[in-house]
Amino acid sequence: MRMSNMLASELDDDGILRLTLDDPGRRNALSEAMLGKLGAAFDRAAFDPAVRVVVLAANGPAFCAGHDLKEMTAGRSDADRGRDYFTKIMAMCSGIMQAIVNCPKPVIAEVTGVATAAGCQLVASCDLAIAADTARFSTPGVHIGLFCSTPMVALSRNIADKHAMEMLLTGDMVSASRAAQIGLINRAVVPEELQDATMEMARKIASKSSMTLATGKRAFYAQREMTLAEAYDYASKVMVENMLAGDAEEGIGAFIEKRMPQWQDS
Repeated sequence: MRMSNMLASELDDDGILRLTLDDPGRRNALSEAMLGKLGAAFDRAAFDPAVRVVVLAANGPAFCAGHDLKEMTAGRSDADRGRDYFTKIMAMCSGIMQAIVNCPKPVIAEVTGVATAAGCQLVASCDLAIAADTARFSTPGVHIGLFCSTPMVALSRNIADKHAMEMLLTGDMVSASRAAQIGLINRAVVPEELQDATMEMARKIASKSSMTLATGKRAFYAQREMTLAEAYDYASKVMVENMLAGDAEEGIGAFIEKRMPQWQDS
């Protein structure tokens, strides 16, 4: 395992990269330093052919408490009352969330403890999420006069409007079982089974053609912003190109011949 201040990184033989938030003293807050390390890690993962799936986990009782409010408050001492610094941090955070969505490798959140504000946004930005049944989620900005507007972007793209608005307007904590019901996470499991459940899913996905996974992930996020007709036109073109790819030819051939496919990831 490669250890760094705030972020641990480990790549196993199945191509599963575990990125572990490791700043428990600050509840794994998305400080400027943490955002920088996450950005660099996802940049590397996107282009590393050895990485097939990314698991985002955390050490400590909290998955992620969101922005480091003490760090943000210190920015108010600047002449502009922090405007430039706040703008920089929001741009960095938004960039991380988009990097997760744009990463060609599937990203799975493994959630222990609480995920609040931008931490909840982090979970919502991942392609999949499995949580301990003791985990909790919230967008509590309204309690401190700060509406969770950027977490809203990811949240509203994961769950139905009324569920999203309830979380945003009340700031209430949501249990893991409720989070699974409304679609914020895939499932909740007992804490002792969390890592095994996450890694089981990761290995299942990692066994597929990485070309196919990248094609599908990119198409999924692209088509949902389109009209129905535009989405079908776009997806049809993606299917044609996918059919012409070597791994599709191999996969279909293996299915017909009743054998295991040999992926070339192309």
